[in-house]
Amino acid sequence: MRLEAARDSWHHLFMPKRSSKDHDFATVARNIVEQAIGEKLDGSPLEDKDKGKNPAAVALGKLGGAKGGKARAEALSPAKRKAIAKKAAKARWTRPE
Repeated sequence: MRLEAARDSWHHLFMPKRSSKDHDFATVARNIVEQAIGEKLDGSPLEDKDKGKNPAAVALGKLGGAKGGKARAEALSPAKRKAIAKKAAKARWTRPE
């Protein structure tokens, strides 16, 4: 029993917290329908997700996101891309200590 308690306490230290979003089927379905029709079911408009943000910065961010990795890959030399790939593979396959 003592070993299980030690294992469980370690497990909870490093596991990420679950999101607090509602996972009720009806609520999720309602949100999907509201997003699809562009307004809430009672006819009121959806909340603006960009409210309070600088519109110029939002537009610029969307531009950069559209270009993304493809533009970065084209700008890198083959040697640099290979070095980045090796570093990523090493990070992916080494065991954390």
